[in-house]
Amino acid sequence: MTRTVAYASGMPNLVALRLPAGQAFVDALQRIWDAGDAALVVDPRLPPPAVDALLAATSPASIQDDAGRRRLPGGTPVEEGDALVMATSGTTGGAKGVVLTHHALRASALATSRRIGVDPARDRWVACLPLAHVGGLSVVVRARITGTPVTVLDRFDADRVEQEARAGATLVSLVATALRRVDASGYRSVLLGGAAPPETLPANVVTTYGMTETGSGVVYDGRALDGVEIAIGDGRLGAPGEILLRGPMLLRTYRNGTDPKRSGGWLPTGDAGALGPDGVLAVHGRMAEVIVTGAEKVWPVTVERALARHPSVADVAVWKRPDPEWGERVVAWVVPADPAHPPALGPLRSIVGETVSPWAAPKELVIVDTLPRTAGGKVRRTALA
Repeated sequence: MTRTVAYASGMPNLVALRLPAGQAFVDALQRIWDAGDAALVVDPRLPPPAVDALLAATSPASIQDDAGRRRLPGGTPVEEGDALVMATSGTTGGAKGVVLTHHALRASALATSRRIGVDPARDRWVACLPLAHVGGLSVVVRARITGTPVTVLDRFDADRVEQEARAGATLVSLVATALRRVDASGYRSVLLGGAAPPETLPANVVTTYGMTETGSGVVYDGRALDGVEIAIGDGRLGAPGEILLRGPMLLRTYRNGTDPKRSGGWLPTGDAGALGPDGVLAVHGRMAEVIVTGAEKVWPVTVERALARHPSVADVAVWKRPDPEWGERVVAWVVPADPAHPPALGPLRSIVGETVSPWAAPKELVIVDTLPRTAGGKVRRTALA
């Protein structure tokens, strides 16, 4: 990706970009970068109050949308070399503006492309996830940096995703909910991010682990990309059992000026995990989401994977409720495969007790029509009631 710096005067600015996904978005993003400015990608689906809150939190100098480009009051400059400000999903609180540099984007694009063997002469990307999330936008960015063709869809459409594969597209990035709705067998490689992956996956699916702060996935199928280091916290650098990451793809800072990285450039992720003897990373889940029941720790993702094996379960989320005896009890919210014949608690308890642990078995079952999820496919556990 070329970048011609042409500052009008002073420091480069932050430009809010609120356009639908498509070529017009891609061209507008390139123009912002050619001018030496950085882009704040605003989800066009957000209602006006949410847009106002995001603009207030990130302080762009102008906004470009379907009505054109106009200046905004205030506006805090960015530093030279800054490329993007991405809002986090906000699943654990208010969204933060993550500042990613051109250097970080390039490092991410090249490392990803090397790992999955991208050949610009033979491959073509399909971008079908929301561009306001790093997992969606990173497809566009890495395609342009490596000179690989990309087709940008205006939204996720299972039929269109399948059609693009039949038309020669070879690479796509999906989340678990999207993967369940599409036949992705026509793609050479499918990058799967967002929520925890299903236990059984097709051979062409590569699981990725990362976050907005890492500029997209940095661990593929449990192994770090080139240039990325993984450590597990020991109580000094990070909380015991916490996943720590270091590499050139990491954010420079948050938009409010705070830098979450620790000594030596290590980023504490807030996720619990472990490194196996072969160096493969196992991710247990968010540390804040651990359930402590009768002094035993239960990771919701592990229980969800076990419950998903039951043929009567179409979708499942696990979270907790207060319990007078156990402190917290494990609760399963289940979308039944057949609403007329939902699963019973007993068989679900059995499958968890036999494959995970007795104390991880849910003590309560809630049958629901749908589960609250983010655009990235992650369960919003705090929305479960």
